[in-house]
Amino acid sequence: MPKLAEPPAVAAKFKAGDRVRVRKTAPLGHIRTPFYIRGHAGEIERLCGAFPNPEELAQMRSGLPAQPLYRVRFRQKEVWPDYRGPDSDVVEIEIFQHWLEKA
Repeated sequence: MPKLAEPPAVAAKFKAGDRVRVRKTAPLGHIRTPFYIRGHAGEIERLCGAFPNPEELAQMRSGLPAQPLYRVRFRQKEVWPDYRGPDSDVVEIEIFQHWLEKA
């Protein structure tokens, strides 16, 4: 059976351990990045792969080239200053590369 061709993908810019900041923007349309995390800095936990951009798919477009998707770890006390749990508590969110910049 012939192997299916991989869709074109954008090259990954980040690796596990890199510090990144989520872009603080509010574009129109379907957005997958939670509003509460925009503008916050976190650490790349891992690269999950490259997938068609869901923001483009929601507009009935191809979503290509595929975008790298990362799991990003944020300290809860940095996201919610009133958080009363342990300093070690984190929230992990999967975020596409086009939402991230080097911190």
